[in-house]
Amino acid sequence: MSLESQAVLRTLSPALRELERRLHALLSAKRRYPLSTLQRGELEGLVSDLDRQSTALQMEKPLLTIMLMGGTGVGKSTLLNALAGGSIAQASFTRPTTRDPVVYYHHSIQTTRLDPALQFCKLAAHDRPRLEQKILVDTPDLDSNDLANREKLLRLLPVADIVLYVGSQEKYHDKLGWELFLQQRQRRAFAFVLNKWDRCFHPGATGMRPDEDLMRDLIAEGFENPMLFRTCAQHWVDHPFDPSNNGQPPVEGEQFAELMRWLELGLSRMEVEAIKARGVSQLLKQFEETMDAVCPPDLSPAAERIRDAWSRQLGDEADGATSILLHTLDPYQKEIEHHFSSQRQKHFSGLMSLYLQGFNKLRYTGSNLRDQLPFVPKMSSVKAPQEWDLARFTAACSAAASEQHLSSRLKAMANRLLVEADTLGIPLALLSEPTDMLARIDWRGRYAQAMIEVITTVEEAWSHPSGAKRWLQKGIILLANVLPGLAGAVMGTFLLWQYTMGVPPRRFEPMDLLQPLGVVLIALLIMHFMIALCLPLRWQVIRTQFHENLEKRLKSELEIHFHQVLTDVTQEVLTERRQNENFVKEIQEVAKWLAEREQSASIVNLYGR
Repeated sequence: MSLESQAVLRTLSPALRELERRLHALLSAKRRYPLSTLQRGELEGLVSDLDRQSTALQMEKPLLTIMLMGGTGVGKSTLLNALAGGSIAQASFTRPTTRDPVVYYHHSIQTTRLDPALQFCKLAAHDRPRLEQKILVDTPDLDSNDLANREKLLRLLPVADIVLYVGSQEKYHDKLGWELFLQQRQRRAFAFVLNKWDRCFHPGATGMRPDEDLMRDLIAEGFENPMLFRTCAQHWVDHPFDPSNNGQPPVEGEQFAELMRWLELGLSRMEVEAIKARGVSQLLKQFEETMDAVCPPDLSPAAERIRDAWSRQLGDEADGATSILLHTLDPYQKEIEHHFSSQRQKHFSGLMSLYLQGFNKLRYTGSNLRDQLPFVPKMSSVKAPQEWDLARFTAACSAAASEQHLSSRLKAMANRLLVEADTLGIPLALLSEPTDMLARIDWRGRYAQAMIEVITTVEEAWSHPSGAKRWLQKGIILLANVLPGLAGAVMGTFLLWQYTMGVPPRRFEPMDLLQPLGVVLIALLIMHFMIALCLPLRWQVIRTQFHENLEKRLKSELEIHFHQVLTDVTQEVLTERRQNENFVKEIQEVAKWLAEREQSASIVNLYGR
């Protein structure tokens, strides 16, 4: 092995360790876009493979694990005994155990260097120098009726660098074995043994031979020139192989000697290094494909569609909630009209201000009497405040509205939003938790705050109108502030003129004192009529503006919070997607670096396209 190849493998080890650390962190982190059970299982398997590969590459002389795999009765154990030159099942095991797998390894290898999955198998040591870096493993039958045996095989397969797929004339293409081969071929090198060749070779027979049929299927799977050995393992158990005379094959075409030479000489240190590197390449390729498969989708287009659909539903909910809230205000229309009148009367001064203050107080007192009379039915469960307290009033109304199932309406609306989102492309699992939490917040307080703001806004609009209405109000206010006092003064001046300058002079009568007051009162009444006519303060008009403003305010409040949930989830998934894409780029960088440095060796026939 060259220094350059050693440097490549030594550099790969920490790179794989870093990828393993990153993948482990990804699996441990809480994800907004969840992994399916199968995806998580596949990624956890990759964590184990990365750990195994990084550990193996740290060794001075990396070990090559060759695993025999096949169905019941194909002769795997017999083949291993033939390769070992004896019945290793009867050898002195260094670690007695009841497990079926058998590990055939060089005595110079400390058992602690073996993969943990192999350390508790039946261990048989040998002293053959040509197999020093190679470990042969006989595995349980893949089609065993005992599911525990199959589970043992599946636990051992990740350790294999090369899988020696052993078949016979009856079982060279059985379903279970072929499916397992197709599943593992992306991550391992494969060579094939058609055992019991003496039963396959019949001179003069017609039709396609088993080896030809198997070769055809392997070529169809992308193996340009598959490595297939035809053996009679039982013959070589009975007549141990002698390398000095190359051994005489029992039947024509038998290739046990070629298999032996390939294991001992064909898999040189260069090939071992190349297979290790190629195994890492295959692992990185699968890693990249798996990460691409689990990459969260870009939810931005779906989020835009959902946002539009949600706006319509939130608008309907805002309209319904507004109607419920305003129904709690209907019994207090006089109190609200009085409040607005009180705010407007602040613009008046003099006699008109005193008149309006008295009139409004008398009218408001009348509204309180309604709730104090024992035989008059109460219109609402909300108790009217003795003095106007906007915050307390709206909070009480909001509480009464909540008793009318506003909370239930919100939960039902949240469920409808989730169904709409799932239909338009964002799964329920992504939005259900944040949406449910949002539906449980204190919407009563938010509705009360919205009512305060709307009442303040409408009140400001009534008190300080804009446009032509503003100039009309200013004109009426000016006239109302001036006209009553001016009318009284004019009437008093007229009487004085009659007393002093009249012909004949007017005689003073006590009723004359009431005439200026009467004129003032008439002027106040006329101005009051003009105010009511030009600047009406009727509940239905105020209610309409309440409804428009409150509906808009509630819709805005709902959209801010529910759209923010949609935005947050979309952004979190997008962040996870970018992290995934960056991770894939790192995997590609390691794979590209390795591809540029892989050694050329005769291992191409062990891999399909």
